[in-house]
Amino acid sequence: MLLTRSLLSVFEEDAGTLTDYTNQLLQAMQRVYGAQNEMCLATQQLSKQLLAYEKQNFALGKGDEEVISTLHYFSKVVDELNVLHTELAKQLADTMVLPIIQFREKDLTEVSTLKDLFGLASNEHDLSMAKYSRLPKKKENEKVKTDVVKEVAAARRKQHLSSLQYYCALNALQYRKRVAMMEPMIGFAHGQINFFKKGAEMFSQSMDSFLSSVADMVQSIQVELEAEAEKMRVSQQELLSVEESVYAPDFDVAAPQINRNLIQKAGYLNLRNKTGLVTTTWERLYFFTQGGNLMCQPRGAVAGGLIQDLDNCSVMAVDCEDRRYCFQITTPNGKSGIILQAESRKENEEWICAINNISRQIYLTDNPEAVAIKLNQTALQAVTPITSFGKKPESSCPSQNLRNAETEDDKIVSQAAVRADDADELIAPGTPIQFDIVLPATEFLDQNRGSRRINPFGETEDETFPEAEDSLLQQMFVVRFLGSMAVKTDNTTEVIYEAMRQVLAARAIHNIFRTTESHLMVTSQTLRLIDPQTQVTRANFELTSITQFAAHQENKRLVGFVVRTPESTGGQSLSTYVFESNSEGEKICYAINLGKEIIAVQKDPEALAQLMLSIPLTNDGKYVLLNDQPDDNDGSPSENRGAESEA
Repeated sequence: MLLTRSLLSVFEEDAGTLTDYTNQLLQAMQRVYGAQNEMCLATQQLSKQLLAYEKQNFALGKGDEEVISTLHYFSKVVDELNVLHTELAKQLADTMVLPIIQFREKDLTEVSTLKDLFGLASNEHDLSMAKYSRLPKKKENEKVKTDVVKEVAAARRKQHLSSLQYYCALNALQYRKRVAMMEPMIGFAHGQINFFKKGAEMFSQSMDSFLSSVADMVQSIQVELEAEAEKMRVSQQELLSVEESVYAPDFDVAAPQINRNLIQKAGYLNLRNKTGLVTTTWERLYFFTQGGNLMCQPRGAVAGGLIQDLDNCSVMAVDCEDRRYCFQITTPNGKSGIILQAESRKENEEWICAINNISRQIYLTDNPEAVAIKLNQTALQAVTPITSFGKKPESSCPSQNLRNAETEDDKIVSQAAVRADDADELIAPGTPIQFDIVLPATEFLDQNRGSRRINPFGETEDETFPEAEDSLLQQMFVVRFLGSMAVKTDNTTEVIYEAMRQVLAARAIHNIFRTTESHLMVTSQTLRLIDPQTQVTRANFELTSITQFAAHQENKRLVGFVVRTPESTGGQSLSTYVFESNSEGEKICYAINLGKEIIAVQKDPEALAQLMLSIPLTNDGKYVLLNDQPDDNDGSPSENRGAESEA
């Protein structure tokens, strides 16, 4: 009996150790299964993220085509791997985790339950034996004795039965634990083997060749990176070897090396802004030249905007009370323009020389650098104005030098004009394009600072047009201003088509997609461009000044017109305005043509009455051209009628 109890304690201790180990083993297997399940979710997310690369808006996308196609292929591979990982996770759950759970819940729980039952039976036997032991020696009650004996016998039988069941379970546990340890690992091994087999079948030689090509591509990129890094290291060494005085803003003020042959220039300048009658402020901005225009890009802006048209302008150094190295740009009509400050004498003179060269339209020649060198060799005094920090050397006949320089300049520019295309007869080469209906220099800066906008056409918010109330014709169109430019002639509608082509091409080249939407009102006297938000008139053109108008032959929504404007010098200037309409451009042309017809017959009451009879009336008695009204009797307007010249 003592040996039995000693062996029982050994078996029980072994069962307890096995239970603890099984719980730890189950936790480890569940962690493996959890990792595999997480791998399924991770590969699925990885595949989606690889596909999302194509949808990213990278500002610098050079070489991304190869990357996108490669990532698409990798996404497909990851999807296939995800299928394998999902299948492996299911196998691990069924063949590894489930058996060990069943062993713990069935075998170990059974041993624990039988142990509890054996303990209860032993306690009952001990209680019955205690009663039996307390039976008195005298006056024995046979009935009580018989009951106690029966109770002892039943307790012993129950204890014997529970002990046998308990011992059998403990003995069986020694065999089942070995099976329970092996079976999950067999399932784990089979799952991994199947995973690797299917993976080997899936990723055959084609995958190897693909990975090899991708590795070669990565290696080539790495070589390019190393070469670029080496260039940067060399540049850094060169910078380190330069004296610190070079970084000073005006280190060579005594004898600066000035390049007078520049046809383009870029850098930071200080712009003077008037804040009151006598007070001014200076703002540091990035300026650059583009063709015949001076552009400005405020801090934080994505692109630059037009500040000044430099063609035929003049530039000279000026003295400012509080600043050095200042120069002023003057428009061709003599109006004082903007005043800028450079950071050094060299920058000041180079900006002046560059703007002078651009104003002479040297950039339009075949070899602008050679032309600039030749001009500056023969007319150095003409392109370098008198500055506040140096005087021109005296010459025997400075006026003669200036005349010779201007003659040489005109000769070179005229030779370049002879080689112009046929389109040059309509529009001068390099003619600046205005992409916004409001873009003077101060206006561009006010837009970026949030200041109040100023109308460049001279109208104010308080101005009204009383003639619109009495106009016989009122027609409103929704249009978007695309651009305007000066032209040479208004004798043909081809000038409008050429202006449309150049405006759209310039927008495409410079990535200008923003347009200004306005309401275009056609009346019997004027053509007004109205701001839809504020109802302020942004531009007003007399119909008598519109000499040509036409819609595009293919893109029916494009429409343009030529405006003849008198100048202070006594001459006249021609400008073409290009718009995109929500409706057909022919309808705008028809409305303009109708307004001009009304002007033509206003002095003839009978002819005016006949013309008005063809136009329907609104409820308030106004004549209005309906949007769905045909442009002429047969509904198809002729091109000559929509684009006629004012005769």
